[in-house]
Amino acid sequence: MFKGVLIDWGGVLTQPLPDAIQEWLAADRIDVPHYYNVMAEMVGQAYAVDGHPDGQGDGQDAEATRENLIHALERGEVEVAEFERALAERLRTLDGRKPSADGMISRMFAAFRPVEPMYDMLRAVRAAGLRTCLVSNSWGTDYPREGWDELFDGVVISGEVGMRKPEPRIFRHALGVIGLEAHECVFIDDIKANVEAAKGLGIAGIHHVDPGTTLAELERMLRIPFPPVS
Repeated sequence: MFKGVLIDWGGVLTQPLPDAIQEWLAADRIDVPHYYNVMAEMVGQAYAVDGHPDGQGDGQDAEATRENLIHALERGEVEVAEFERALAERLRTLDGRKPSADGMISRMFAAFRPVEPMYDMLRAVRAAGLRTCLVSNSWGTDYPREGWDELFDGVVISGEVGMRKPEPRIFRHALGVIGLEAHECVFIDDIKANVEAAKGLGIAGIHHVDPGTTLAELERMLRIPFPPVS
């Protein structure tokens, strides 16, 4: 029944985002409660599309969301350095200073580490003849891409294609990249709004919480055995 798997990167193929962020906050001595207040304000509706909280907007009115820096960054509408400066202006260190803006995004995500059972799954899926596509919202394009040819038949990075999840058009684009129909694919993401947007197009969805649960559900759906998660 299924012929393809679409999958997120950060928080799915890596350990959860909060774990990586905690390492960066400690290393840069960021005021943690203040950081979370700032991010709550900035993210706001970052996972609603063009004012549609249900993710059903088509993303055509880019000007309507340009003021949302996260939208703009993920679509590649602003440079990473511009976003870093804007974020640094809003944050403060434990001694009340502004953190260094230069290279902030790289430092923020430096602690992302691969979750090997998820990579083993991708190899097993491709070995079984299914197609795979990475669909990732990027904060810049500094991904560890070594070995991606072995893992993915297609790669869709939001900042490179000018679209972002949960916009339906990015899922349509990804389907076109691997040449499959919506009903032929499963999409895996750790953000529920993204999963719901994909499901709205007819793509089967798995809301990723942990590798064991995701792999068990995917194994049931694809009928492909995966190595146990240790």
